[in-house]
Amino acid sequence: MTNEAVCLETPTKFARYTVIDGTAIPTGTILRLSGADLYAEASATTADVFAGIAWEEKTASDGITEISAALNGVWDITCNAGTEVTIGAIVSLSGANLIRNSVEADFPLGYPFGKALEAGSTSEVIRVRVGGGIV
Repeated sequence: MTNEAVCLETPTKFARYTVIDGTAIPTGTILRLSGADLYAEASATTADVFAGIAWEEKTASDGITEISAALNGVWDITCNAGTEVTIGAIVSLSGANLIRNSVEADFPLGYPFGKALEAGSTSEVIRVRVGGGIV
């Protein structure tokens, strides 16, 4: 996987999710809630509900089916290609480990998960405060 989030300020809130044993999940992978209750997997699209950021590495087929995910903190996260992120904007997922400015329709669907602390252009890495009452 590419564009994993990098922790800049240590999180204080965590959650534990079930994951598929055969899947590898690197530390810093932005996780989304999958179709099953309390299951998480790597983010993939703009229609993903944030579950957390992988706090530990999960090796494929290692027999482990749970992972810890950070729910807050400050992270370096990559802006999606063709997207500009505005400083102070609330952000949502926009693909695998990517973000974009949230739009009004994102809020009732639970997509927003952080606040941009810097402006960012296409594929730029910016600081994002995750959580803060958003998740």
